[in-house]
Amino acid sequence: MILFRNSMPQLDLHGEDRIGAKIKLCTFIKDNYELEESEIAIVHGIGKGILKKEVLNVLRNDKRVSEYNIDCFNEGCTLARLEKKNNKREKTRGNN
Repeated sequence: MILFRNSMPQLDLHGEDRIGAKIKLCTFIKDNYELEESEIAIVHGIGKGILKKEVLNVLRNDKRVSEYNIDCFNEGCTLARLEKKNNKREKTRGNN
């Protein structure tokens, strides 16, 4: 289970429509993955649950997300853990 920390990157989606929220969330995940952040928070609010459903759908289908859960103290926030970035460039050391 992921627990909220004040220092984790946060995305606030209040006031967004479903499509705008999806675009912002995908960019947020990409940026934080590139920055090698391990955990992120997405604030979607409670409302009718439209944004929450979209957030969960994006997280479920993004291969960079290894785990996610609704914050146990705030059901209007979802927390996610990102995979570690695989550096495809391998360091080579000559044994000459």
